[in-house]
Amino acid sequence: MNAISRWWRLAAALVAFAGCADHGLSAPAAQRSDLRDEESDDDSNVVRVPGARTMLAANETGIGRTLTPTGSIDTDNLFFRSIGINGRACVSCHVASQGWTVTPEGLRERFERTGGLDPVFRTNDGSVSPLADISTVEARRNAYSMLLRKGLIRIGIGIPDGAEFELAAVDDPYGYASAAELSLFRRPLPSANLDFLSGVMWDGRETLAGMTIRQDLAHQSNSATQGHAQRPDPITDAQREEIVAFETGLFFAQALDFGAGRLDRDGARGGPEALSTTPFYLGINDTLGADPTGKPFDPEAMTIFAAWDGLAGSRLDDARAAVARGEALFNHKLIEVAGVRGLNDALGAPVIHGTCTTCHNAPEVGNHSVALPLDLGLTDASRRTPDMPLYTLRNKATGATIQTTDPGRALISGKWKDVNRFKGPILHGLAARAPYFHNGFAATLPEVVDFYDSRFAIGFTAQEKSDLVAFLRAL
Repeated sequence: MNAISRWWRLAAALVAFAGCADHGLSAPAAQRSDLRDEESDDDSNVVRVPGARTMLAANETGIGRTLTPTGSIDTDNLFFRSIGINGRACVSCHVASQGWTVTPEGLRERFERTGGLDPVFRTNDGSVSPLADISTVEARRNAYSMLLRKGLIRIGIGIPDGAEFELAAVDDPYGYASAAELSLFRRPLPSANLDFLSGVMWDGRETLAGMTIRQDLAHQSNSATQGHAQRPDPITDAQREEIVAFETGLFFAQALDFGAGRLDRDGARGGPEALSTTPFYLGINDTLGADPTGKPFDPEAMTIFAAWDGLAGSRLDDARAAVARGEALFNHKLIEVAGVRGLNDALGAPVIHGTCTTCHNAPEVGNHSVALPLDLGLTDASRRTPDMPLYTLRNKATGATIQTTDPGRALISGKWKDVNRFKGPILHGLAARAPYFHNGFAATLPEVVDFYDSRFAIGFTAQEKSDLVAFLRAL
């Protein structure tokens, strides 16, 4: 789509939203409110990030939308304030216009605007190494290259004491990683739709025994403030609760698709309003029988666009029918699941006859309804890119070795069986937050579908791939 066509379609979409009271503010009013906030708020610890206050998030294929209890984004919350020592706040890496995470495009804009001095660009976790040269603009461009190209931050975690494995070798292109601190490059997870979480953080390190998810999030808010924002002392319980209360009131989803139109029309239940009323509890529709109500697993976990099935006769109807076909494929297309650590080995089944919803089983949400980190092969040496470190782990008992770009859950549990295991994300708002997977392995949604097609030898046709992408970008 050329730039003129794209902006005409965006303008038309904004007009379609204007005057609709169900999203709190019309688009022009939301933009004016954003400007007033930026002009009038002179509080020195407020962190200003472009797009942080916008309720409507334009992306390549449509518009995402944030729903809040008040109809606006409360920028007085601590989420938007620097309470550490390096100028960062939660909003530094969780921006409304970018699906409540950050995208490489948004980060590049901030870099160019500030010469790489925006608080998101800090060496404790924003650079490829804490020792990276940041003395000039070009040096900073190299130092923060993983943020700028893939939206990846560096998480430093060492081999835990008593682990069943050791670090036998490391190949770090940045010359820093060691057993004391591996460099792990990961995408910031969205801070919206948290009511549907079954685990906190990609490796589950903030999913704590005996705690509720809300308590986990409170713990994580402090960990992030002391880690990413480098605050020397813990934040108070009241400060933690203020941040968590804000986050858990956020719902974000694609609301309009440039081809299919409004995603909550003619029987469809897309957009953040329907999402905000979706029932969820830990274990709901669990594939392995952990649903506390005793209900069996139902593979037809996604029915948001079922009402559009079979539509035809106009370009709008054709686009909507493609979304519905993609949803049906997500529910029913057979996948021979093999070689997935955490699933095949846990069940003692070399092959599981499943579908996308075998793992993405939370109804209408798409994440796993219990904490079940899995190894899909994303960190295998065969998929390593030159910008990623490669670690060789050796099992202390057997001598077996694994090469990986990120050991995942194993660095938290110390267990060999947890090497390369990560949790899946909530799927809503995908169109706003490329790239995908924990390490940004897929730059686009078609690349996501291609990965699964190749990984599990599914054999999608070109039409099936197109339909699946239409569905994923409508979530």
